[in-house]
Amino acid sequence: MPRSDPAPHRPAWYFPEYTPVGIDLGSTSAVAAYDRNQGTDPDADDALLDRLEVAEGSHLVDLACGTGSLAVQAARRGAVAHGVDVSEEMLASAQARSERFGVAPHWHHAGFLDYSHSGPLVDVVTTKSALHQLPDFWKQQALLKAAGMLRPGGTFYLWDVIFAFGPTSAEEHLQQWIDTEGRPEGEGFTRADFEAHVRDEFSTYSWIIEGMLQRAGFDIVSSTSPRPTHAEFRCRRR
Repeated sequence: MPRSDPAPHRPAWYFPEYTPVGIDLGSTSAVAAYDRNQGTDPDADDALLDRLEVAEGSHLVDLACGTGSLAVQAARRGAVAHGVDVSEEMLASAQARSERFGVAPHWHHAGFLDYSHSGPLVDVVTTKSALHQLPDFWKQQALLKAAGMLRPGGTFYLWDVIFAFGPTSAEEHLQQWIDTEGRPEGEGFTRADFEAHVRDEFSTYSWIIEGMLQRAGFDIVSSTSPRPTHAEFRCRRR
């Protein structure tokens, strides 16, 4: 499985992207639990790929690809798919998934900040449930990197824990999210998982993300917040 070398020559002040925040995914069992808790669904992946007009011959990069479901589904429809992740355990799971389906996406051991795409500019870049692992300064750098690998007019898709509520009601909404979404161990992400997300990870407000996307060179085509704690952005590279 081809992989790039993880950040071999970064300065000492660079964000330690290979040191996980939040949920520890350093074991096979943890990766399997994460995949189960995320609710990986090939049909949902296909529906998203349809919306993003990914077809045979399209070039797609999925940043922080996790266990590779989206990249595998893209490859199954004939796209040239690349999956990028900092977790070797995730990539091993992604490789196993691709072998089960008889496809061969390109897997890269790399992160938002150090992935260097070779080859032609791509049609679509996606990232789901992962950008929150970077502080806001580094989110902006990651979005600039994503824009740099997209052809003009190409699509950038973002789904994440992004806060649509106002700052004055943050405590109320966050507590409600934790109280409502936490599940017993083995049945999904637990209350402690959500508490750790709020405490240790770097989710931010939708209005901050909007500004970052625009400054990275994207026009926002559509944005939705199906609930106060999550948002989706579909953007076009200028």
